[in-house]
Amino acid sequence: MNENFENRQFINKTPANQMMSLKHTGSILREYLKGNPNRRPADPISIDSPVQSNEGVVNRITWYGHSAFMLELDGKTILVDPMFGKEPTPFPIFGNKRFSGDLPIDLENLPPIDAVILSHDHYDHLDYFSIKVLKDKVGQFIVPLGVGDHLIRWGISKEKIQEHNWWDEVQYDGLHLVCTPARHFSGRSLNDKNSTLWCSWVIQGKNDKIFFSGDSGYDTHFKEIGEKYGPFDLTLMECGQYDERWSTIHMLPEETVQAHIDVKGKLMIPIHWAAFTLSLHDWTDPIERVTNAAKERSIQVSTPKIGEPVQVGADVFPHQIWWK
Repeated sequence: MNENFENRQFINKTPANQMMSLKHTGSILREYLKGNPNRRPADPISIDSPVQSNEGVVNRITWYGHSAFMLELDGKTILVDPMFGKEPTPFPIFGNKRFSGDLPIDLENLPPIDAVILSHDHYDHLDYFSIKVLKDKVGQFIVPLGVGDHLIRWGISKEKIQEHNWWDEVQYDGLHLVCTPARHFSGRSLNDKNSTLWCSWVIQGKNDKIFFSGDSGYDTHFKEIGEKYGPFDLTLMECGQYDERWSTIHMLPEETVQAHIDVKGKLMIPIHWAAFTLSLHDWTDPIERVTNAAKERSIQVSTPKIGEPVQVGADVFPHQIWWK
């Protein structure tokens, strides 16, 4: 019996109560109705043209907004949470278009992808359009328990899918991966709540080690991951779409910095922002708060533009304030 599975649902190590009081629900509704013009940028944000050539064969990360990124590590090309759709919702009529307008990557001209790694099945991380376009380019899909069922329904063969539980260690084509815990939830409809697992990931090559937080509220699992697998050359840590009222499932930016410290990270790239709005805060609040908190604690932060590569382990990295 899995310790994180109970009554036919996956559960968190520390319960994350997603049920809000009537008072909270009412206050959220009032804020949505009032509106916040700063939830979105006034104009589409600019994106760097993705650099496809990697002639030096350096280990690097290219972030595509929100939590989607490409990792080129030891000659392998990995896509993580490749959400390249125009909106993170099954109901486009409600808007919430991508901040950049254009997609951050030309999917048709992507090189072969050795593996796609997924953290959970929410629409802003697992996107039907993106998977359908990518599926014939991908060698392997590496996902938490249950997520493979979505992929099979979308035409991907079982042989191309690996499913893993928390703390599973995976050897894949010279890379060492670990499916590590997160504090979140799952589901794509009203009747499949927590039927699939959510997770974070450790990705280790010959010389470089990366940690990806997935979506998570702050909890003790970060310190446990740091003790087992740290230190990390680079972390990609969620910092946006938060609210005090649902902080058990999405970290506040100051907690993002603490989580980076807990896992023993060296350089941090803040993610889960700059593509869509899924919360009520100003669109620049996450990056402002997380960089301020990191400065107070002498933490190195890289703030690449969408599509701008960051070399893993390098002493020089993008840190411009491009969102102003």
